[in-house]
Amino acid sequence: MVSVLVASNRGPVSYTLGDDGALSARRGGGGLVSGLSAVDAQDSLWVCAALGDGDREAVRRGVAEPGVRMLDIDPEVYADAYNGIANSVLWFLHHHLYDIPREPVFDAAFRRRWESYRAYNRAFAEALAAAAAEGAAVLVQDYHLALVPGMLRELRPDLRIGHFTHTPWVSSEYLRMVPDDIAEELLWGMLGADELGFHTWAWASSFIGCCSQRDDSTGTARGVWPSGDPWRGVEWRRHGAGKGRTRVRVHALGVDGDDLRALAHRPQVDDRLARLREEVGDRKTIVRVDRTELSKNILRGLLAYRELLTTHPEWRDRVVHLASAYPSRQDLESYRSYTDSVRTLAEEINAEFGTADWQPVLVSVQDDFVRSLAAYRLADVALVNPVRDGMNLVAKEIPVVSDEGCALVLSTGAGAYRELREDALTVDPYDVSATAEALHTGLSMPRAERAERTKRLAAAATALPPQRWFLDQLDALRRPS
Repeated sequence: MVSVLVASNRGPVSYTLGDDGALSARRGGGGLVSGLSAVDAQDSLWVCAALGDGDREAVRRGVAEPGVRMLDIDPEVYADAYNGIANSVLWFLHHHLYDIPREPVFDAAFRRRWESYRAYNRAFAEALAAAAAEGAAVLVQDYHLALVPGMLRELRPDLRIGHFTHTPWVSSEYLRMVPDDIAEELLWGMLGADELGFHTWAWASSFIGCCSQRDDSTGTARGVWPSGDPWRGVEWRRHGAGKGRTRVRVHALGVDGDDLRALAHRPQVDDRLARLREEVGDRKTIVRVDRTELSKNILRGLLAYRELLTTHPEWRDRVVHLASAYPSRQDLESYRSYTDSVRTLAEEINAEFGTADWQPVLVSVQDDFVRSLAAYRLADVALVNPVRDGMNLVAKEIPVVSDEGCALVLSTGAGAYRELREDALTVDPYDVSATAEALHTGLSMPRAERAERTKRLAAAATALPPQRWFLDQLDALRRPS
């Protein structure tokens, strides 16, 4: 039995099954990994899902990393829960991505997938309940596990339960599209937590707004906004389960500056930087690094670059757009189509403006972190223009790593907007013309001003590094109400 538990879809280690039947383990990084490393390893446990054949085989063989428990969930149940609900429903809700004339469609197939999502969450709740010591602290991660707090509260009312949402939270108006019973289950699942965490008050307020003045078949809830207090919350009463309060806090995840700079100055990054410099020459650079995720707004970013070259022809042959677009969720048709559109638009811009000596867009549609770090260092302008994003760490990483300082073009839809807006060039994510003008302003910015802005952006970006971000949540969860 352990006193600190973390639950997430993806764990800190993954296994690969070789042709000879041998298993090899690969450990990951990130805020949760570094945060949990600050806790006594003998008194902590990470519960995660077995994601592939290697992970499932490791579970079957009883191969386990210390402090990690993988759940071998039926592959069909997992696929329905992960792709059918988490990525195709909850992600689209929280990011407001639906093409309303065509979707969503909440039919019998959706109900079947929701049953799988419920079963997937139940597996996590039962595993956590079985492993937690009396009064243990449990930190549940993200929209994949939105029902776990409520389920775990029923199984183990003694536990201190926290949940952190890394995405935005859906607005109350958008949530009204969801069938009433599903919306109830989603919200009451979250309200099983003692503490709920979000990256910004905008997303926290959206959650409270969805709960405020709620009166449904499960119970009643209302938002609480005490003045002069660093938290907000929801007071609730559930039929047959008494009453309580769920606190809502903001923990704005930052980056570990020292670790990131060390990664960006490894020999392989230096080599890739030299190759990029050869391709770019003495031209300026506009850099973006994203997954080909619908909410990242890559297409409008490319359209803004094309408009820049049209309305400010002085930049032709003087700038290169380095775009890294990591393929994302290619098992979903809408994502495959979006990725193809990114490639096609980049090719059109190159065909329209390119010359024998200048390729306006250098796009990499592959997972290449070394290239991304090299591009970070080379950036004169960083373009981060999501329509809606929980945080967007790229907006924080590029100023920390940039060799000469960069101008940050940042949309109001990024969670990082409120922290970085004073020193960024901020734009409406839908306004292509304004984004083109912001790119022009960034490219034209005097070097001294760019350097000063970058220094302040980097300070803001590193204010709450991952380990501190994790420990702050753990401290808040352990604190008496």
